Amino acid sequence: MTNIVLEAQNLSKSYNGLQAVKDLSLKVEEGEVFGFLGPNGAGKTTTINMLCGLLRPDSGLVLLHGKAVANGSTETKAMVGVCPQNIVLWSKLTCLEQLIFVAQMYNLPERKARENAKRLLQELNLEEKSHKRAGTLSGGMQRRLNIAMALVHDPQIIVLDEPEAGLDPQSRVSVREYIQSLSRKKTVILTTHNMDEADRMADRVAIIDHGQLLVLDTTQALKAQTGDGDILEISLTNGLADAETANRALIGFADKVTYEENSHSLHIRALNSIAHLPSILERLINAGFAPGEVKIRQNTLEDVFIQLTGRRLRE
Repeated sequence: MTNIVLEAQNLSKSYNGLQAVKDLSLKVEEGEVFGFLGPNGAGKTTTINMLCGLLRPDSGLVLLHGKAVANGSTETKAMVGVCPQNIVLWSKLTCLEQLIFVAQMYNLPERKARENAKRLLQELNLEEKSHKRAGTLSGGMQRRLNIAMALVHDPQIIVLDEPEAGLDPQSRVSVREYIQSLSRKKTVILTTHNMDEADRMADRVAIIDHGQLLVLDTTQALKAQTGDGDILEISLTNGLADAETANRALIGFADKVTYEENSHSLHIRALNSIAHLPSILERLINAGFAPGEVKIRQNTLEDVFIQLTGRRLRE
């Protein structure tokens, strides 16, 4: 049976008559990496603040292990760690001092605070910088230190807001691998605008817009069922190259069929095309085509995101 660690029930929140979140419900499973996506102004930050107990909803409930969250409660703070998008550090404290200070704010004994701090510095490849002031670190190191600060009190749930923002490729890989190492041991809620990042790391993804939940599923299921569809490129070994005939033959399976003269192939856009491929090939053969080599460009999470939230630029 799935263990639900965090649940939102019909959350709503308005600011000066503007509804930021509307009747939003979702469940986060223990030990998963949960991707929380949406355009700018979609209501992500407001929702996250309510889930963490930092903001009181106008209506609805947030449950941690089935118990209602009390805003600002010591219990909630102990269970949740938050790493904000903007790096927050005390520039004149050393890395070790930062972590011990934060741990003691969560009432950890000094010995435990020091133990956790040293372990995290080692795990995040910052051990050699333990006694360096945070203000002297590179941007990538500061980002990793911020993640350590969110984890130093050993929370069950960690919220990471754009954890790869501003990182070089090496630092991105390092942070990504560390986040993946946390899964199963902790529950990770990941907010990001990087669809590739979410696709690589998230077990399930929720996409919201205008304060409402649009979809919630695994990335594979979303790409198969939503978006513009995969592209099948099927080379033809005979002279028949009539896109209209192919379109009629594939009604119900394909959204669009075009013929590419240079490669003598049909380009077919269809949702869940891998599952439907045998039927697509059978219909083409029955219509007189002679399919040869098949190539596929799978639907991406970005395709899904754009179809659901539109192409209009957001501020």
